[in-house]
Amino acid sequence: TLLDPADCGPVFLALPQDVQGWTYDYPVSFFEPKVHRIRQQMPDARELEDAIVALKAAKRPAIIAGGGVQYAKAVEELTQFASSCGIPVIETIAGRANLLADHPLNIGPVGVTGSDSGNWLAERADVILSVGSRLQDFTTGSWTAFAKDAQFISLNTARHDAGKHRALPLVGDAKLGLRALTEQMGSYRAPAAWLAEAQGERRKWDEYVVQNVKPGNRPNSYAQAIGAVNALCDPRDRVVAAAGGLPAEVTANWRTLDIGTVDVEFGFSCMGYEIAGGWGARIAQSELEPEQDTIVFTGDGSYMLMNSDIYSSVLTGKKLIVLVLDNGGFAVINKLQNNTGNESFNNLIADCPTIDAPFAVDFTAHAAAMGAHAERVANPAELAEAFERAKAADKTYVIVMDVDAYEGWTTEGHSWWEVGTPQVSAHASVREAHEEWESGRKTQRRGV
Repeated sequence: TLLDPADCGPVFLALPQDVQGWTYDYPVSFFEPKVHRIRQQMPDARELEDAIVALKAAKRPAIIAGGGVQYAKAVEELTQFASSCGIPVIETIAGRANLLADHPLNIGPVGVTGSDSGNWLAERADVILSVGSRLQDFTTGSWTAFAKDAQFISLNTARHDAGKHRALPLVGDAKLGLRALTEQMGSYRAPAAWLAEAQGERRKWDEYVVQNVKPGNRPNSYAQAIGAVNALCDPRDRVVAAAGGLPAEVTANWRTLDIGTVDVEFGFSCMGYEIAGGWGARIAQSELEPEQDTIVFTGDGSYMLMNSDIYSSVLTGKKLIVLVLDNGGFAVINKLQNNTGNESFNNLIADCPTIDAPFAVDFTAHAAAMGAHAERVANPAELAEAFERAKAADKTYVIVMDVDAYEGWTTEGHSWWEVGTPQVSAHASVREAHEEWESGRKTQRRGV
């Protein structure tokens, strides 16, 4: 399992307690050195030929760069292929740092938690080469982000993912597959007008982000906090986010400063990953880039679910900078609750029906009790000052800032998302939301 490129990953081995202390006389050959390698599979020649024919016929081609590009260490090959063919690139959440923000072929993130420019490209592309992506719900806008008649080509180590969206499958390693594609595309280049139009849309999105992260444009927001950190961090600092509203906010507003520096783990909406994942990232990063910082963005809800690795980071000397953005509960779910026609219930602390007077958790005192430096700031300007102190600190530093639960959101860059809404309800607002939501299905790609 560990060596299968399609599903390699952590393996848990459990030994019963009654055998853990036993001895066994293993043969000496058992301990002889052996190198185990993850297989790099070349795509099938016929699949490669089908992909080349489709790509050369494209008038409006696009590339989806997923997390698999990072896993295959194929950033250079992706960049070379896209550059040689002049094909614009859109990124998934996991593939968020495959290209720098200012790369001329980077049109932005795509999907439910994407960008207006990335979704503009997706809607109009006629042939899409997906590299290292599961083409999951958020990437595809629940199958609505791409034209119904668009042709997908999916380069993926997993044959299940390679066949999604009626794609021409290209089962194989991203690095080897991209090299093969580059060699066989010859003199093909995407129409210059198509790329120029896409780049114009990206400039519009960049202008929006500049205004969206600007302090004072509305009550405290996620975007303002992200912008403040983005402006002050080192290009090789690593950013970690995972659940709630922050994956969308980081994906939309973070300007990638260097390759492989953004870790947004949102595959299973894994609340609590942020601090633990950040500590793991820091352990790896401290070996390779000890002078760089690991920056964790987390909401108050995720912090409450799992925070003890702040203590772990202090004990092990693996410094983190943790931004706790407190919106008073599970505000992103409250927003979804309201957007589907329901009244707020039990997602925000203020709406909790079992208490008379809501009270705030003292996150700074809690973090300090685990040995970290900690402070609360009132606004993005103070956050920027605190972040500079955190950069200079010798151990984990936690910065807490309140963000508005209602107006602290990025409003642009989203595609339709399939959410179950009641067809029958006593509340007119719920019925109206259901009708509006269901109308989005008209653009879904069927049979995928």
